Amino acid sequence: EVQLVESGGGLVQAGGSLRLSCAASGFRFDDYVMGWFRQAPGKEREVVSCIQIRDGRTYYLDSVKGRFTISSDNAKNTVYLQMNSLKPEDTAAYYCAADRFWARLVALRSTFLGQGTQVTVSS
Repeated sequence: EVQLVESGGGLVQAGGSLRLSCAASGFRFDDYVMGWFRQAPGKEREVVSCIQIRDGRTYYLDSVKGRFTISSDNAKNTVYLQMNSLKPEDTAAYYCAADRFWARLVALRSTFLGQGTQVTVSS
């Protein structure tokens, strides 16, 4: 059974930091692209960041470049999203996503999706 279990969300003031974690199980981690989507109320879901586990290739949404960092611990089958200099507009539900293909994940068509963790940034 595939599981993506997110943790690390919460309430933080603008300028603060949070680190999201996603523990993956049930599939061969090294063969996958792992990523983070987010969706704010009334807005469309968007890809925040993703990483090709095998070669470390990464992608970042323009609005988070220089503030967010995606990384993975392959020994723990876990992907992280370090979020610094948080802004109120980063407030959203954040979802961990996994797919074998880069193009599918960046198109929001991931095979697997976690339950989500809420990030709220107060001004």
